[in-house]
Amino acid sequence: MTTTDQRLAELHSQVPEISPTEAARRMASGALMLDVREADELAAGSPRGALHVPRSFLELRIEEKAPDRDQALLLLCEVGIRSLFAAASLQQLGYREVYSVAGGYSAWKAAGLPCASPPSRLDPEDRRRYARQILLPEIGEAGQQKLGSARLLLIGAGGLGSPAALYLAAAGVGTLGIVDDDSVELGNLHRQVLHSQERLGIKKTESARHALYGLNPSVRVVSHETRLTSSNVESIFQGYDLVVDGSDNFPTRYLASDACLKLGLPHVYGAVERYSGQIGVFWPAAPDGRGPCYRCLFPEPPPPELAPSCAEAGVLGVVPGIIGVAQATEALKLILGIGRPLIGRLLLYDALGGSWRELAITPDPACRYCREGADFPGYIDYEAYCRGT
Repeated sequence: MTTTDQRLAELHSQVPEISPTEAARRMASGALMLDVREADELAAGSPRGALHVPRSFLELRIEEKAPDRDQALLLLCEVGIRSLFAAASLQQLGYREVYSVAGGYSAWKAAGLPCASPPSRLDPEDRRRYARQILLPEIGEAGQQKLGSARLLLIGAGGLGSPAALYLAAAGVGTLGIVDDDSVELGNLHRQVLHSQERLGIKKTESARHALYGLNPSVRVVSHETRLTSSNVESIFQGYDLVVDGSDNFPTRYLASDACLKLGLPHVYGAVERYSGQIGVFWPAAPDGRGPCYRCLFPEPPPPELAPSCAEAGVLGVVPGIIGVAQATEALKLILGIGRPLIGRLLLYDALGGSWRELAITPDPACRYCREGADFPGYIDYEAYCRGT
């Protein structure tokens, strides 16, 4: 016997095997089936009710998927070999009732047992494009399809919006709306990496479209070549899943916050000045618990003399890149439903010190915009409001 044959013989004696029919009966009684095949093997379907945990990530993910070590676990692969190795590994981790399904999914199908159809598949080009991302167990093909169905609005194609747009398009977000009414200027190029020398003078929305289609032609770019106002904000925001706010002025930030609050949209906020930046997520309607709104943190705008623009105060070009990429990260987490979004937290970045600080933000019970039972007070003259007049 070869070493492999010897090891398989050991596994057959160590791991109890059950037939697909018996596995189906045990699933009906509460046993958990783990389909340990890789993502590209699921095209033919999977046993109905099985949980997909690729063999390559099984030991890393098993405590999350099956925290009870006394629960009966049924492991299934394509033909019943890898499931033996997987089951033996779980035995070593302390799981007390682990079975391998003899014959694997091939035998399950042959027995006529119920199968779940695979989700709609990515085409081969998308599978190659997003291969490293699909490998992540929290994403996989299902998550990639979720990104492809997402509709995300970017306010501004400037210092924050540029890196955010590039990474969101590269990640496969299906629809990117961009709101901006400016044109590309030479002074933009040290930080607004969507644009280039040869596109000086053209509208930023058109320049952004050119860059994003060059990066990922499957993304859909929707241009909103206008400035956000109280009269158009809701018509623009309607139909999007979340808003990434890369604006550089307080009137737009307060308007975006109020509109997101009224429409129940996550508001991914970022701001930069000189060598520092900040980022947070404001979403009072978050499904897992009420979060604060922007006004809970900043009820009133600062006096204009204390809030200079980048044109007045300056900015190190890489800082909006760092904050914009962090905004894109938060947007992807929200779309995919993974990780811990920055809801109720504000990250502060100091480039000169090379440090990050985190501030906790709680909903203001007196906030007249988002407090429990509050009626939306309506939009205001944001330009005058931020001037303090």
